[in-house]
Amino acid sequence: MKKVIPKNAILIPDNATRVFTGIIFDVYQWPQKMFDGSTQTFEMLKRVDTASAIAIKDDKIVVVEVDQPNSYRQLAFPGGRIEKTDKDASTLAAAQREVLEETGMRFKKWRLIHVQQGTQKVEGFFYWYLATDFIDRVEPEDDPGERIKVKLDSYAEVRVEVLTNPDLAYVRSIFNRIHSLQELKVIAEYIGQEVDR
Repeated sequence: MKKVIPKNAILIPDNATRVFTGIIFDVYQWPQKMFDGSTQTFEMLKRVDTASAIAIKDDKIVVVEVDQPNSYRQLAFPGGRIEKTDKDASTLAAAQREVLEETGMRFKKWRLIHVQQGTQKVEGFFYWYLATDFIDRVEPEDDPGERIKVKLDSYAEVRVEVLTNPDLAYVRSIFNRIHSLQELKVIAEYIGQEVDR
């Protein structure tokens, strides 16, 4: 599957061997030649990619309060793992599905605005889409492992929350560079490198 990743992404080498298969994480190991000529075993995780959306409805940002059995209620953006059932396992299809499941909302325009790798030791990417031109809202599909409350907040409220709440650090890089709703609406399409992974 082809996907766009950051230009400086660190990927698991082709000669790596998967030594553990999990639900979300797989573990890979490979022999790595060191600067002194010796060889050591290096290890990296591979994680299922995630797709999320910053959706705009009525000049407000769509956010969700999520309560999960193993966590506490926290503010988040609609999103989740890319599933094998997503059309061609595409990041866009996953973002659209997650927004529909969690909020019941459908949007006409979607633009990839950011891709990030969580950490250098994990090959897993977080895809961020901007969703605009609200179409309609249907009843959300509740996941048995989540209780979700949908909120519409002003850009200023969301930006303050993102910049001060440690639980939202994963999206801070977007809100650090975008200071208003108008800037967000015209943010450029993300340009990275395309790989076949």
